[in-house]
Amino acid sequence: MDGQKDCGMEKKQIEELIDTAIRQLEFSYTPYSGFKVGAALLAKDGKVYGGCNIENAAYGPTNCAERTAFFKAVSEGVRKFDAICIVGGKDGVLTDYAAPCGVCRQVMMEFCDPETFQVILATGKDHYDVFTLKELLPLGFGPANLG
Repeated sequence: MDGQKDCGMEKKQIEELIDTAIRQLEFSYTPYSGFKVGAALLAKDGKVYGGCNIENAAYGPTNCAERTAFFKAVSEGVRKFDAICIVGGKDGVLTDYAAPCGVCRQVMMEFCDPETFQVILATGKDHYDVFTLKELLPLGFGPANLG
């Protein structure tokens, strides 16, 4: 960890999410950019949903790893989440953090409490930082805004 504040998650749990996210890289379909991304989404019930990015020749239909994980979980009826770990890099080499894009942050906002949902960005078990969704999406728009 790089001096990031205590996120309340156990180091072992974070390491398991990092391992899962890294394993997801092998499933990435990235024939155009070569930039592979893996995600591991932790539901409140403890189940972990993996996701990888899936590119498309038309570019617009490309789906990010984070959304793949969320859509897998939501399609199975899961709607409450604690954390997501995201890893990525050119040809699957993890050299820097792969922060979620704006669309993925918005999907997180739909299903997660921005004050408590943890976003783990990692390049390995010994190099990661943890942020809340609110830190990554200040003043985010979500379901509460429509209430």
